[in-house]
Amino acid sequence: MRTRLAVVAGLVAVVAALAGCSSGSAPPTATTPTGTTSTAATGPTTATTPATTAATTSASTSATTVPAAGLVPLWPFTTSAQVSAWQAAYRASGREPWHLDPGRTALDFTRLHLGYAEVDRVSSLAVQGGDAHVGVGWSDPESAKHTVAVLHLIRSGSGADAPWVVVGSDDTDLTLTVPRYGSTVSSPLAVGGVITGVDESLRVVVLGPTSATPLGVMAGLPAGGTRTPWAATVRFAARSGSVLTVAVSTGGHLRSVERFAVTAVRVR
Repeated sequence: MRTRLAVVAGLVAVVAALAGCSSGSAPPTATTPTGTTSTAATGPTTATTPATTAATTSASTSATTVPAAGLVPLWPFTTSAQVSAWQAAYRASGREPWHLDPGRTALDFTRLHLGYAEVDRVSSLAVQGGDAHVGVGWSDPESAKHTVAVLHLIRSGSGADAPWVVVGSDDTDLTLTVPRYGSTVSSPLAVGGVITGVDESLRVVVLGPTSATPLGVMAGLPAGGTRTPWAATVRFAARSGSVLTVAVSTGGHLRSVERFAVTAVRVR
């Protein structure tokens, strides 16, 4: 009798566990692959400090050497030499301490590099060691926060002063999957992904690592629906070997930029 009861109890436990596994939601599409990297590029020597609202921070922000795993640093550093140069200047004179703040780095990337000036606050912040996912967005007149994008950052280099660099975005209802993350490309560049929305107008920009002036722009692409594919072509001019940021955005209902996604490529 005891043996039969034990078997029945075990079956009940297995069924309950399976039910728990099937109730979870699918993870969002990520522009960047899972992992971290050790390389990181020149950004502006001055940056504004817009108002930020941080939320949900987890784990420690202590730095260690970040292992390479297929990630491409986009901004503000793209090479380990640039990281080392900034660390030397920081240790000597405290230069540009904002590189140690993942929220500030994500927001400055959005405002200064991408040129999305209306995005003026950090809406969420999750940090796990040398890996961070930072929501950036804005507030409406009722002070409700809107997340425009979630950026993926890593700490590049080693030591307690290893700076944060943007490597991509975590995408959900607006994705940028063409070109493939980290691929080698040339002009004209085919771009594409999927979008969920109503009466959207897509704008795609191609940016080099050191300037907010686009190397190529495609604007006014109508889109919408439920996970509807979108596609376009952008022409650009850039030096071979350059690391480029490709960004797609949509807006016009409440703000000019209401959602965006980014990916990283290299020039053939």
